[in-house]
Amino acid sequence: MAITTTLLLHPPNPISTHNHKRTLQLSNSTCTRKPIKNALITGRGKAIGGLIGAGLALTLLEPVSAAELPLQLSEPANALSLPTWAIHLSSVAEWITAMALVWQYGEKSGFESWKGLSWGMVPLLGGAFCACTWHFFYNSESLEVLVALQGALTAIGNATMCYAAYRIYKSSEERSQNL
Repeated sequence: MAITTTLLLHPPNPISTHNHKRTLQLSNSTCTRKPIKNALITGRGKAIGGLIGAGLALTLLEPVSAAELPLQLSEPANALSLPTWAIHLSSVAEWITAMALVWQYGEKSGFESWKGLSWGMVPLLGGAFCACTWHFFYNSESLEVLVALQGALTAIGNATMCYAAYRIYKSSEERSQNL
């Protein structure tokens, strides 16, 4: 059983003799999509350019906290600025992405010791979560235990990554001797 849906891309022009419609057919097992021309973003280049432009705009802007905005919000003076929050959150996202990529490399290359590096990165991610949580609550004195926990997780994470790097070295050394 196939379902046919018609997408109207442009309003019908009473003067035009052709119809601007595309058809999307869905069946039980497959979905056929036809490309839509004249989309706003037609390739990766424009999307990447937009991301780079947004990043440059954030870095060139003056640090602004919500306390300085004309809104009637009350935040303490130690609140992080929006660009600082962007850096904090993007760093956490980058770290998670790096962990996933290292894990995938270990799986696809057959070098299982690389998965250990991904596990070694976990305590450092925990430290990043501690820092973001502490900042989210405006560096509250009642949550100063998070600062100590972040320091401990950073030290543990450095040690686990060092050990994982040593395991990768030993594994690659063994493989090169077996060749």
